Amino acid sequence: MTAMPGLGTPQLASPDLLRSVFRRHAAGVAVITARGEGGPVGFTATSLTSVSAEPPMLSFGIGTGASSWPAVSSAEHVGVHLLGEHQQDLAATFARSGADRFGAATAWREGPEGVPVLDDVLAWLVCRVAARVPAGDHRIVLAEVVLGDPTGPGRPLLYHQGQFNGLRD
Repeated sequence: MTAMPGLGTPQLASPDLLRSVFRRHAAGVAVITARGEGGPVGFTATSLTSVSAEPPMLSFGIGTGASSWPAVSSAEHVGVHLLGEHQQDLAATFARSGADRFGAATAWREGPEGVPVLDDVLAWLVCRVAARVPAGDHRIVLAEVVLGDPTGPGRPLLYHQGQFNGLRD
């Protein structure tokens, strides 16, 4: 491919191209939780999106190879937690494969509908799973908000260039 003035050199679609582009996209950081057969499960997500105000609905993506997928694939309800900039370690724990995500370092409790709810987050929601839509090697989970709390203190945690960062003014 040849360079295009003002656009650089285009690359053909590939997983690496998509990853490279989205490393440049700053995204809010959430942790999604669910009750699994063997206990609570959860993972860090930057794919959280507001879908509808009426009814209140959101979506997130999860890989079908993720350790949390078996629980999320059958869960009736999930927890959605927006992390604060003070929670970089928590975000990293829930992003790391094989980590003890609900170990002693993670403050949480069983919330409504048996969903694990993390302490000290900016905001949390309990949602009823409405659909799981196939999307390549992932599923897009559509979930309707049941209840939540938007009043946690602090500023949002962001993910950019492969790192967790605080919001700068």
